[in-house]
Amino acid sequence: MYMRIILTGGGTGGHLTPLVAIADKLKTKLGPDAKILYIGSGAQMEKEIMSGEGIETKFVVSGKMRRYFSLLNFVDFFKVPIGFVQSLWILLRFMPDVVFSKGGYVAVPVVLAAWIYRIPIIVHESDSAPGLANQFLAKFANRIAVAYPSAEQYFPKEKTALVGNPIRFQVTEGDSLMLRQEIGFTQSRKTLLVLGGSQGSQIINQAIVKILPQLLQHFQVIHQTGKDNLEGVLREAAFMGVKPGHGSYYYAVDFINANKLRDAFALSDVVISRAGATFITEIAANGKPAILVPISQSANDHQRMNAYALAEIGAALVLEETNLGEHMLIEKIEMIFNDDELRNGMIEKIKTFYHPAAAEVIANGIIEIARA
Repeated sequence: MYMRIILTGGGTGGHLTPLVAIADKLKTKLGPDAKILYIGSGAQMEKEIMSGEGIETKFVVSGKMRRYFSLLNFVDFFKVPIGFVQSLWILLRFMPDVVFSKGGYVAVPVVLAAWIYRIPIIVHESDSAPGLANQFLAKFANRIAVAYPSAEQYFPKEKTALVGNPIRFQVTEGDSLMLRQEIGFTQSRKTLLVLGGSQGSQIINQAIVKILPQLLQHFQVIHQTGKDNLEGVLREAAFMGVKPGHGSYYYAVDFINANKLRDAFALSDVVISRAGATFITEIAANGKPAILVPISQSANDHQRMNAYALAEIGAALVLEETNLGEHMLIEKIEMIFNDDELRNGMIEKIKTFYHPAAAEVIANGIIEIARA
């Protein structure tokens, strides 16, 4: 008998990559006895990632509840019942043994439909404090998994467990030598890896380009710009007198896939990144000191809360978007590069945020509850 599992969650890289990691584990454990369906919002990123992983997908209409006044709140109010009816129909036809939700507003109608059908539900919260969707969905969940100890207080103790944030196995144990040779970097210089999130960050891009001439006097830089930003970054870098290529110590790319990302982590000595839960977990898995730049307008301010959870124990430095001036940024970068004691301390502390068995534990929980 096939085990039928539904995965659902908001259509961002932070939700999708953990779902892919869990799907990998389920396929390994169950083999051909697993039939996995992803239900999302229809975002392009969802289609690309899930089709690339060979995971069947269905999409439903989803509405977002904002904490501030917006006319879109009225529009989205009417989307919720539509998505709920769609979810009821999809679940009726697929009839899963369990629904696993990463949260986000697309998960709300799916989880509610599962609850109506009395299908077991597992909810996972990646951030240090849950968003509105997961706080609501927790009421219907049989089990709740969290990635940060601080998130446990928001959920019923008897059905909540700290398991960490699952990540793809492909982002650890990279080959620094192979990438160094490919992009023409030298072993004699330390390397800065810049990640602005799955879609890049204009604010981080602009801040880095402004200090490139100073950085490249002593260091080398791998810069993921985001698919829509590469051309602009290269143009601005050229204006600053920097042309990427062998011997320039600057490698700019629109997007780094999982296989090359692990090589980039292996080659890098310091990482600048947004403070999404998945990026933080990948940085922690690779044991890299980090400067985190949280999105100022992230949902429920979760990126700032994630970043400061690390900063409180000395696992990372935090720079607000408003503090990304040239002098402040170069000062923080040079401080980590030039202080071995600080850098080594950050490496040891950030590793505590990585739970290598997270995907395994969650996959086991899904299988166990499905068979119960």
